[in-house]
Amino acid sequence: MAQPTADQPTALKPATESMTLLVAAVIVHDLEARRVVLLRRGPKAKFAQGMWDLPVGKSEPGEPITETAVRELKEETGLLVEPEALRLVHVIHGARGVEAPNGFLTVVFAAHRWSGDLTNAEPDKHSEVAWVSTDAVPAEFVPTTATALHDYLSNGPSVSLDSWDS
Repeated sequence: MAQPTADQPTALKPATESMTLLVAAVIVHDLEARRVVLLRRGPKAKFAQGMWDLPVGKSEPGEPITETAVRELKEETGLLVEPEALRLVHVIHGARGVEAPNGFLTVVFAAHRWSGDLTNAEPDKHSEVAWVSTDAVPAEFVPTTATALHDYLSNGPSVSLDSWDS
């Protein structure tokens, strides 16, 4: 076998046994009306049933995180956002999660431009999809994404940690 050169790096196998789950969330922020899009997780959700959340979902293998954000937003809300309209606003690093025993990284984007009509495109997963005033964000909110949303709205920290031992 030939030795790899600088222009031919050795191919690395995917770390399928210990991967950190990669997730994208989108804060659709109507600046003029001072409101954001939120979802209420339904009774059949894998976790946090009945709690509010941002549009959020897992990255597919080989999918850039911006495409994950665009895809998940459309799948959940019917709203369309161009990848170049996304602005990185927060990163959540969790040590573990319901579907992520090896940890998760959630990249949170904000979008101020979108098209389409807000709809509950996944009624089997969400009991409600709504525009919510930025002054009235519900308290019953998934803690990790609540932190990201509140930090974004207050121009606060852009990184948060979850479930790490201090």
